[in-house]
Amino acid sequence: MPQATPQVPGKLFGLFCLASYLLSLSYGATFLLSLLIGSRGGNEHDAGSVISAAMLSTFVAVLVSGHLSDWLGAARSIALFGLLLVAASLGFAMTPGFGHLLLFFGLLLGLGWGVFYTLGPIIVASLVSPAQRAKYFALLSGSMMTGIGSGPLLGRAASALGLPVTSAFYLAALASLVGVLLFWRLGARLKSTQAASAAKISWQATAQVLSSRAVFPIIMVGLGGCVFGGLSSFQTSYAAARSLDYSLFFLGFMSAAISSRMLIAGYVVKRDPLRASCLLSGLMLGSIVMFAFGVQSGFSYLLAAVMLGVGYGLTYSVINGLAANEAPAGSTSQALLLFSLSYFIGVFGFPLLAGKIIVDHGMATLLLTVLAVAALNWSITLGRLLWRRMKVESALTN
Repeated sequence: MPQATPQVPGKLFGLFCLASYLLSLSYGATFLLSLLIGSRGGNEHDAGSVISAAMLSTFVAVLVSGHLSDWLGAARSIALFGLLLVAASLGFAMTPGFGHLLLFFGLLLGLGWGVFYTLGPIIVASLVSPAQRAKYFALLSGSMMTGIGSGPLLGRAASALGLPVTSAFYLAALASLVGVLLFWRLGARLKSTQAASAAKISWQATAQVLSSRAVFPIIMVGLGGCVFGGLSSFQTSYAAARSLDYSLFFLGFMSAAISSRMLIAGYVVKRDPLRASCLLSGLMLGSIVMFAFGVQSGFSYLLAAVMLGVGYGLTYSVINGLAANEAPAGSTSQALLLFSLSYFIGVFGFPLLAGKIIVDHGMATLLLTVLAVAALNWSITLGRLLWRRMKVESALTN
């Protein structure tokens, strides 16, 4: 008789989510880079270059994360590389101007965030049964998204108190250091609870995963990362152009992401994942339409952010579960590594293009570009639904 997956202790998982929240503040603070670099004489293209430097180092993070996990354990690997998130936040705050040194700290950010973002879901996948994954992925990603959304709010609070924007980066560094200590302390307990799981990636495993249905959620998370990275990284510029308060975006986005997970995530993850992802990615598309054409006031700005928080936040949880469950047998960890890699390409790579678009063609052109990406993302899940219906109808007629 196969051994049942053990029940995850609530206190243990709660500390895991708290540590994830604290580490995520360091990445969230990078959404203030456009504001910080602008105050030093740079522009959106310069900010996009710094953010996109992280894309290069995340490739390294994905490749080494499996070996690190086998050597130190997943949680302590996160703690070790979490120190790079601390260093990156301090570097952004302390480096004068907007020169090449900021690119170095962007690389550190990518290494630290890449290991954390890759190994976190793998820990969850090995702790719970396949039927529980979507629920626990939602809790983990909710904690991380809360931290990401809180980072820019630190900058707004600093501004309200008359402090420089660098204060937000110092606070993010301190929070991330606490997160590092928590992950190190949790390492032994998580390792004893965690099921054995091979987290290394190989060409054979990559080909196996990408030839399965898991390729669709992997593509979708990359496109969703483009939408999220493009909007969030330059939200300070978007808000300034419309005389709005950028904190409304992050407050609305974060609140929606948290409340949707608390109130409806349990319902959503029990539904048909293809229908759920189609509806939610459609909601995300609607939010981009609002950002492009419908934001005229603080209320409409907040409403668009809430729609994005619900649509993007819950879509991510659903497709994360799809990537794990649609992967070939024995390749769940590899599918999650590729899922994370696709996300990194979108969320870190797209801001370089987005910043250039803003500088050369304006914010309106960027919004149209993001709208096209969101439409492509929605069309994938719509196409899967239609294909499934055609197969069912064909089976019934035969």
